Amino acid sequence: MEYQFPGVISPDENLLAELMLPDQTHMRSQDWTIFFLHKNSAEDPDQDDARKQSRGASERGIDPHLEHDLSDHDSDHDQDALEGPSLMYVLNLVYTKHDPNEKRGAKTQAMAICTRHSFLHIYKPLLLLALHNYFENPSQDILENLYNSLNAMDLSLMPRLSRLERQLLQANDVRDLFVDKFETMIDQRLEDEAAGRISTPPASPDRANQPKYAIPRDTHEFESRIVYNDIPIPVKIPTAPSAETVGDFSLIQLVQTFNTPHLTQPQPFALHPHLTTAGAFTHPIIVLINAMLTQKRIIFLGHQRPSGEVAEAVLAACALASGGLLRGFTKYAFPYTDLSKIDELLNVPGYIAGVTNPAFSYHPEWWDLLIDLPAGRIKISSSIAPAPTTEGSTFFSQHPNLSKEMGPDPTGDVAFMDDVMASIEQRQGEQIIRSRFRSYISKFTRMAASFEETVYGASSLTVLPPTEVEKPNAVNGPSRKSSTAATSIGGVKPLKGHGYVWSTEEAKIRELAAIAPKIEGWRSTRSYYAFIQDLATLSQAQLKDPTSPISPVQSAENNGTTPATALQSRPYLDIAHTLSRLRTLRLTPTEAAPIYLALSYYCTSYNTILELLSHAPLSEAGLFHISFGLWHENRDVRAATTALLERIRAHPAGRIWFSRLGGFARAGFGRAVGEALPEGEKE
Repeated sequence: MEYQFPGVISPDENLLAELMLPDQTHMRSQDWTIFFLHKNSAEDPDQDDARKQSRGASERGIDPHLEHDLSDHDSDHDQDALEGPSLMYVLNLVYTKHDPNEKRGAKTQAMAICTRHSFLHIYKPLLLLALHNYFENPSQDILENLYNSLNAMDLSLMPRLSRLERQLLQANDVRDLFVDKFETMIDQRLEDEAAGRISTPPASPDRANQPKYAIPRDTHEFESRIVYNDIPIPVKIPTAPSAETVGDFSLIQLVQTFNTPHLTQPQPFALHPHLTTAGAFTHPIIVLINAMLTQKRIIFLGHQRPSGEVAEAVLAACALASGGLLRGFTKYAFPYTDLSKIDELLNVPGYIAGVTNPAFSYHPEWWDLLIDLPAGRIKISSSIAPAPTTEGSTFFSQHPNLSKEMGPDPTGDVAFMDDVMASIEQRQGEQIIRSRFRSYISKFTRMAASFEETVYGASSLTVLPPTEVEKPNAVNGPSRKSSTAATSIGGVKPLKGHGYVWSTEEAKIRELAAIAPKIEGWRSTRSYYAFIQDLATLSQAQLKDPTSPISPVQSAENNGTTPATALQSRPYLDIAHTLSRLRTLRLTPTEAAPIYLALSYYCTSYNTILELLSHAPLSEAGLFHISFGLWHENRDVRAATTALLERIRAHPAGRIWFSRLGGFARAGFGRAVGEALPEGEKE
């Protein structure tokens, strides 16, 4: 280790140097890799100086949370004591220059950027230029220049999106979603410059006939520039980074790596209740997800492959299992490691590691799942611990004739992977594929909640308000008796019910029985407890936020009561459950009417409409099922559905969902709007 700037990043210089020079690096001219450093900011002597720099960045108009020093990360997850010290992500470039005059015929050097921010892949061009300059002039000035250039990047026009806005942007590939946020930032900047509140940067002569600040072509990315050695380098920062997503990788590539061998030459897996939920020929991607969820030890082996390729596969697996909802994977991930660190690796429970040394494959006692990237194969270790017998795993064995009712695909995993591969073949894009897996993980968590309620009588995976006092029926939602007895709020009866929806009680028992071992395996993992903690934190934040749709303060303002009274009487609606009833069940007009009325009554604010849209992604029919209310036999239901769609059409994000409605729905909307007009205004 020759230089570290602006201070010592890691006290163990030997370990850091070893990580920066991966195995077999002399065989390639250059190699990219990513690794993580666990750094406790409370013990960091440079922390105070970093915070001062962060405050200085704020004064310069730069977002202090995006400074590339040792300042605090803007993610709440990194501050969570459950996960331990926060991570520093390291992007490393190794360059080998062959020279017969050198001692070993080549000169190899590496340079790395350390940051607390997950979008470190955007710095690759700068690291490439800096390392090239370092070869010509090996001095610390190169590092200082790079450090200053990174921290001078202007992100002041990048909007800060709320949790629901980020979630909506992640799940859809619409390029102008939330473009109004960017327009507002630009208008405010122009207003501040005109008033003299901030200095006006000099205009570039190359952009004399172009607008000073441009609207991004794709709102999923914020376009900025980093000036390094007087060279402006364009960069694109993700505007809605999701949990457990580090760097740039492709889920499509990961899926295709294992799908082709599985289809052309299928090989049976050794059966394990946690992993092979669809039998010996479970799809390899499902086996990988199951292993991640049940916290198995996983090795990604890329023999004779660049370490960067192995690291990307590890990071893709973390995002795959997280779905943007779960966490606890990247904290225990080692995108690249080597044989010399095996003792430390084996002390980490449920690690996910990337290696290039084939020696790992000869020690099945070191891992539970070996993923051979060049071959596209996954192997379950012969030394894997058996699944313990639990109350949940034995609960469904008492069900009569269950084995005869299971069917060929009781978990739905085969149909899910067929749908994913069809989407890939139709070139629907990376964003849609990630959305598919997000829906899969969301479905799993909701089914796990129903499993716990069925087996144990209650679940920590569902945060319910006091008004949701009755246990819902998984098939038909709340009983008609409870609905008719409910107290009317604003002329609409509260719609009780929560959780996942099955078409029949038999389908519920069949699917829960099939995934019971997987759920029981998940219930003892880090991601399970982190998810419970996240739900509790989110619930408390919503109760304290006056703008939240479930806040007692908001309900008190709407109903003219006190917050204490509103806490007991505010309406509650599980939108995911409600929409699932419309999609899944064959409801009569009488059963469907309360759903449309409740949706119209509940979804009246900016945030509640965002929540509705987040459970109705465009890739999964959007507002199609809601639009059926336009043809309901009850005039009040038609009017309520029309009012809801009008609010969605006027919503900055909802307008896109409304524009995707088909001709049949638009005809119904026009008919319902005309029906609501006074007699004298009708044509």
